[in-house]
Amino acid sequence: MNERLRLLSGSANVKLAGQVAELLGTELCQADAGGLTPGRFPDGEVRVEVQQTVRGKEVFVIQPTSPPVNENLMELLLLIDALKRASAQMVCAVIPYFGYARQDRKKRGRVPISARLVANLLETAGVDRVLTVELHASQIQGFFNVPVDHLRTDKLFADYVRQKHPNWLKELVVVSPDIGGVWRARRLAKELECPLAIVEKHRRSTRDEEPEVYNVIGHVAGRNVLLVDDILATGKTLYLAAELLKKEGAQDIFAAVTHAIFTGDALESLDVSPLQKVLVTDTIAQRVEVVRHPKVEVVSVAKLLADAIGRIFSRRSVSDLLVRS
Repeated sequence: MNERLRLLSGSANVKLAGQVAELLGTELCQADAGGLTPGRFPDGEVRVEVQQTVRGKEVFVIQPTSPPVNENLMELLLLIDALKRASAQMVCAVIPYFGYARQDRKKRGRVPISARLVANLLETAGVDRVLTVELHASQIQGFFNVPVDHLRTDKLFADYVRQKHPNWLKELVVVSPDIGGVWRARRLAKELECPLAIVEKHRRSTRDEEPEVYNVIGHVAGRNVLLVDDILATGKTLYLAAELLKKEGAQDIFAAVTHAIFTGDALESLDVSPLQKVLVTDTIAQRVEVVRHPKVEVVSVAKLLADAIGRIFSRRSVSDLLVRS
C-alpha cells in the first residue's frame, strides 16, 4: 500500500484493526509510546502520542464507539485531534459501530439528539470523513458536514449463509423484528431471493423499555425464519419476536445481527430462546464467552472495511459497498 497511507487503532477493537491492516498490506502505527493504542495517565486521562510521522499522510483511525461508549469516544476524539495537529493531510474516522446512534431524534420533550452531538464533536476534533457500518438510522449521515460512507452488511450475511448454512435457505422467510427495521430486512430478503415478513412491535409508552410483540405480518408457518436486526443489546426484541414466530408455526429460527453488544443477561436469555443460531459481526470486539457460545457465530467485517479504505485512499468509487436508503 502507498507510503502516504497510515492506519491507527484505538483500544476498542485492536484485533479488527490488525486484520484490516494485514489485508491492506500495511502495519498499525503506534498511538502511544507504550504501544499500538492510546495509553492512560495515572489519573485515568487518555494519553495519545503518535509514534510515526503523519505529516501530509492520509490517516484512517479504526475505533468503534462501543461500550464503554464515552471512554472509546474520547479516545477517538483525541486521536483525531493529535493527527490534525501533526499536519495529517486527511483523517478518516473508521467507526464500525457508531455509539449513540439510537438517540437520533427527540422522542419526547427535554431530551438531547445525542447522535447529532457526536457528529458535531467529531467535526470539531477535525475529522475529514467518516466510514461506518450499518447505522441504526441512515439519516445520521445528514448530521455531518463531511462525507460519510455508510457500509451495509446484507451481502456479507447473504454470502455467509449461502456458503456456511445453505440448509437454512429451504423455505426461508426473512423477518424484521419491528416495523422500523423493515428496510434492513428487505435488503437481505432481496439478496437471498426469499419472502419478507414483519413482526409488529409496540411499547406501552415512550418511557417503556419493555417491548410488546403482538402481531406477525406475513406467512411463516412451516418455514425457516431468519430474523434481521442491526443491534443486539439486551436481546429482548429479538427473543420476543422469535417466541412469537415459534407460536405462529415457524420451523427453525435464526438471526443475523450486525452489532452484538450482549448487555446484562442477554447471553443467558439466548440459551433459552427459540433461536438456534445468531450470526453477529466483529464490529464490536467480542468477549470470549460470546465467541464460544454454541448459538453464536462471528462473521468478520475486516475485508469489507479494508475494501472501503482501499477505495477511499485510491480515489476509487465505493458506491457498490455503500448503503442505499
